[in-house]
Amino acid sequence: MARIVQKFGGTSVADIDRIQAVAQRVKQSVDAGDEVAVVVSAMSGTTNQLVGWTREISPMHDAREYDVVVSAGEQITVGLMAMALQNIGVDARSWLGWQIPMVTDDVHGRARIDEVRADEIIRRFGLGQVAVMAGFQGIGSDNRITTLGRGGSDTSAVALAAAIGADRCDIFTDVDGIYTSDPRIVTRAQKLDKITYEEMLEMASLGAKVLQTRSVELAMNHRVRLQVLSSFIDAPGTLVVDEEEIVEQEIVSGIAHSGNEAKITLVRVPDNPGIAAAIFGPLAESSINVDMIVQNVSEDGKATDLTFTVPKDDLARTLEVLEGQKEDLGFERVEGDPDVVKISVVGVGMRSHAGVAMRMFQALADKGINIQVISTSEIKISVLVSDTYTELALRSLHTVYGLDAV
Repeated sequence: MARIVQKFGGTSVADIDRIQAVAQRVKQSVDAGDEVAVVVSAMSGTTNQLVGWTREISPMHDAREYDVVVSAGEQITVGLMAMALQNIGVDARSWLGWQIPMVTDDVHGRARIDEVRADEIIRRFGLGQVAVMAGFQGIGSDNRITTLGRGGSDTSAVALAAAIGADRCDIFTDVDGIYTSDPRIVTRAQKLDKITYEEMLEMASLGAKVLQTRSVELAMNHRVRLQVLSSFIDAPGTLVVDEEEIVEQEIVSGIAHSGNEAKITLVRVPDNPGIAAAIFGPLAESSINVDMIVQNVSEDGKATDLTFTVPKDDLARTLEVLEGQKEDLGFERVEGDPDVVKISVVGVGMRSHAGVAMRMFQALADKGINIQVISTSEIKISVLVSDTYTELALRSLHTVYGLDAV
């Protein structure tokens, strides 16, 4: 007997037929003797509709009332799921975020979980009851409903799994696992049997949308074993585990890409101490996240060029902030380029193998792809290239590192 959290996303519970199909899958685990907690998202499209309504009625809405509205989708799904289980003979009860309770901070719209008080759910496991929990929801210190941000149901599931000491947290979605690259672009991408927390965290932050980044962080911190699998087919998924659970680690586990990048270049920036802080300080105050940064060597000791990336949606705002600081900063001009893509090679095996970066750079050079910016971490190498070369770069690197399916 195992204790399992099963999380089903919006496409998995998109309509009544899908909810009933999910209930049958949950029943299989119950019949096998497992203690099961189910976490559900809103039905596909519901949250977008609710968000649209809040913007339509009040563009500058109260964030607390926004959370009341957008959390309603999960309340519908959780009740329907409990009914579907009861109809097939499974003792089930629905739980909203405030009933568990899932205690969060008071940052409405993107709250962070402080504590999960799940004692009552554990007690009811002893009575043979399935807990059906609304994902995405929490309760703040002022007893107001909070939401965890888009994709927050993954985080809800992992937090619940940690609180109840679950043996595993299964994330059911519309894909059957985690692949070495985007299979829609790289046709020879392979599904991974296992991937480490660190690799998955890098992949998620680099644009792989299978798991929400915060949920992977939480799983890594609490050592919750995750499994990503499809709710549409009955097949093994991909396990996200400690590095120690993977006996023979590949040098590179995956090639990720993110098209949500824009390049900013400041031309002829004064080469003075403190200039970087003066540039990036106002951006931080405007809540603009800066990623890759490269500074050219100053030839005359007076001025240099500085290049960095920001989310594409923040390009216009970034240019506006920098133009407003032009006189104080003393640069010649600022240039913005939204037509770029970040390509990343990820693998914990990089720690113990040399030459990984050289192979990446050579493979791109062989295809005539110019590298604009480079950044690295212990298990990741990222480059910025023109988005014209997205498919060519991904497929070439996938082959070079031996990831192609046989």
